[in-house]
Amino acid sequence: MNFISVSKNIVRVLLGLFMTYAAVSHFSFNRVEFQAQVPEWLPLDKDFVVIASGIVELLLGLGMLLLTKHKAKVGAMLALFYILIFPGNINQYVNGIDAFGLDSDKARFIRLLFQPVLIIMALWSTNAISYIKSLINREKVYIK
Repeated sequence: MNFISVSKNIVRVLLGLFMTYAAVSHFSFNRVEFQAQVPEWLPLDKDFVVIASGIVELLLGLGMLLLTKHKAKVGAMLALFYILIFPGNINQYVNGIDAFGLDSDKARFIRLLFQPVLIIMALWSTNAISYIKSLINREKVYIK
């Protein structure tokens, strides 16, 4: 294995552990903090959103750790998940919601900047970009 492959595997495992930890915290000690991030305009019960997103995080985290043969698919799904939850982070910033120790506009803004990093890490560490390109190319064949 070369340095890049090892680095990608380390990042993939770290993301998997991070997501699994985050999932457990959705169900327990950070439940109220996560509820604070659910935008008011979302027409769903906040606790339901937190539990449902926790389940998705658990599946994605375990997928990153265990489904190595399908890591590109899991990485693409994780990147999509990070995109889908981004409105919650924007909501926290725009409305000045204190959660997870983010108790200033500066801290909440810095958190916003970290979301694209997570997306890139999920795509890079799993080679999901190549997988997505193959799906796009396959669609072009079907369209012709």
